[in-house]
Amino acid sequence: MAKEMSKTQIDRLGDRLRKGNISEDDLRLLDQYRRSFTEAYEFVVGAIRKELALEPTGRPAKSTTSISDKLRRESIRLTQIQDIAGCRLIVGDMAEQDSVVQSLKGLFEHTTVIDRRERPSHGYRAVHVVVTHLGKLIEIQVRTSLQHLWAELSEKYSDVVDPAIKYGGGSKDAQELLEKASKLVNSEESNERGLTEILILSSTKDNLSDDLKRQIEEVQGVQDSTRQATLNLLRKLIERV
Repeated sequence: MAKEMSKTQIDRLGDRLRKGNISEDDLRLLDQYRRSFTEAYEFVVGAIRKELALEPTGRPAKSTTSISDKLRRESIRLTQIQDIAGCRLIVGDMAEQDSVVQSLKGLFEHTTVIDRRERPSHGYRAVHVVVTHLGKLIEIQVRTSLQHLWAELSEKYSDVVDPAIKYGGGSKDAQELLEKASKLVNSEESNERGLTEILILSSTKDNLSDDLKRQIEEVQGVQDSTRQATLNLLRKLIERV
């Protein structure tokens, strides 16, 4: 078995990758480092399946090209990259998203939560739970179905039109479309959260009038319709890219 590299050795490797000064030996070292995440990744995914009865999708190791690109794009050390290995959970709405995040925090001993819903990254909204296990960082992306479709739209533009789009570059038209779609997702989910809070409060009241109950049901029906319309719109945008 190959000897585990020290943190200093890993970060020096990252410096060479960032500069583009890559040898065959460096590529072998990077591959060794990528593969060193497998055990921690399998532990995290296995725990989610067994304890939470959820089925994550994921990858045990980021590609060497993606790692090198990230080092060049961001001011970050190789040992600080949180998504060398990671998985993803897609949930229905923000209420379920909050619940799953809390469950993940309770399931794993060492976690860091990064909430990108109110402060998105180039329009990207989600909650990331980063688990530290065996000294390795494993990222769990928790997305709602709307957030996931937006991310797929961004990925499609990046793959088909321009890779820079995913990180705030590319054409102005593409960026405006993604920004408006992201704001639409946020508006829809903010309304859903507000309605959920009203439903929770109203469920504790025994003396609601029939008229008020009817109005709440009507609002819920409208909300369900607008959510479906937003889902359909995002799917059609993805198809058209």
